Amino acid sequence: MSPVDYVIIGHVSRDRTPAGPMFGGTAAYAGRTALAHGWRVGVITSTGPDWDPRPALDGAYLLNLPAERTTEFENVYTPEGRRQRVHGVAERLLPAAIPLEWRRPRVVHLGPIAGEVDPSLLEAFEGALRGVTPQGWMRAWDAQGQVYPQPWREAEWILPRADAVVFSEEDIQGDWETARRWARQTRILVVTQAARGATLFLDGIPHSIPAYPVEEVDPTGAGDVFAAAFFIRLWETRDPLAAARYAARVAALSVTRPGLEGTPRTEEIAAIRREMAF
Repeated sequence: MSPVDYVIIGHVSRDRTPAGPMFGGTAAYAGRTALAHGWRVGVITSTGPDWDPRPALDGAYLLNLPAERTTEFENVYTPEGRRQRVHGVAERLLPAAIPLEWRRPRVVHLGPIAGEVDPSLLEAFEGALRGVTPQGWMRAWDAQGQVYPQPWREAEWILPRADAVVFSEEDIQGDWETARRWARQTRILVVTQAARGATLFLDGIPHSIPAYPVEEVDPTGAGDVFAAAFFIRLWETRDPLAAARYAARVAALSVTRPGLEGTPRTEEIAAIRREMAF
């Protein structure tokens, strides 16, 4: 396999929607965002024989481990809010799956959506910026597939080893005490806050990152787009504040179109870079 710049590890899911099955998962949204930056992208994922992730990641190098089932989510909307169900989970992703040629990227991004990424993968890459979006380690499900939040058990091990961590306010159910505690254990931590922007913690000190006002069509995947743009700009500049402002701008664009259509295009990334004088 060819060397790559950005390795994203996580399942490309099949999401049940009223309009039919759709591609989902951090690997799909972050991978497409990295591709739009002109980076060579390698995706390590797993799906069943009924779900081909290649159309979602055209242009990326794809290592798809065969599984009996594809990771599949369904969002059920009720008067009490959104409920999520999982209908299947593909294979666990382990260090043995990494091609030798992919072990020295610029950025490695661990992006679990169903606990499928082994945390030890964080130490399997040499010289890379190690980015983590831990959402999939922060939820579980019962025998009926009903998803519920769970404590991030690996946090104490992962946080000191990660270079940057990004998750949403929703992922922690608004528990800012947990966010502040985690921020003291890792140098760079970002909590995204949808239309209210984000909070960037540097060595435990919070900095407010404003949102860019846009007309929202679909917020799906915006946090994954933010994370990929943030990791890329952080690698380029080593300036977390500049990277967070840039990521907020790219993520704002992503909510103006539905689903994967919201991921940025190459010409849009070029325009944002000009706009922000990069």
